[in-house]
Amino acid sequence: MKILAISDTESKALWDYFDKSRLEGIDVILSCGDLDPRYLSFLATFFSGPVLYVHGNHDGCYEETPPEGCICIENQVFEYQGVRFAGFGGSMRYRPGPHQYTQMEMTMRVLCYWHRLRRRGGIDVLVTHAPAFGLGDGTSLTHTGFKAFLTVMEHLRPGYLVHGHIHLCYDPLLPRTRKYLDTTIINAYEKYVFEIP
Repeated sequence: MKILAISDTESKALWDYFDKSRLEGIDVILSCGDLDPRYLSFLATFFSGPVLYVHGNHDGCYEETPPEGCICIENQVFEYQGVRFAGFGGSMRYRPGPHQYTQMEMTMRVLCYWHRLRRRGGIDVLVTHAPAFGLGDGTSLTHTGFKAFLTVMEHLRPGYLVHGHIHLCYDPLLPRTRKYLDTTIINAYEKYVFEIP
């Protein structure tokens, strides 16, 4: 399965200078948040597979203008062609507003859905906005990752964790991918294509 992961900034190649051939061979589009809902709706109109998304900390407008033709996978497992995707959007709470959580609040979110995740036999792809704590996150409260995602990787062993929130333009030396136990962690900033064997 070939996946296009997107997050945080709209790719000019996929919007301003769109060419439908850029989506050839892609099976699933994953949005890790902080994208204009019109951008996701635009991609969904030219794409035959599912466009899955979680909320970023700047996605308050999705309540009034949800991305059309897309599927929100917050707090659920979505299975497509045998691949199980689970989503937990949002970032650390650093100011008033939606889609922000404390460490304890995110832990409780994950715990509330733990049995559902286990009942489905685990998950293959964990889709988040913020990264896991200590694995590609930042030093400020705004960009601190969640410890609950470490627990998911340690116990459910997903093949992939795909996140956004950490803009690679902040530091050109930040790696796009890294490994934690059995999980490949991918920063989806702007756009990134990967394949699940």
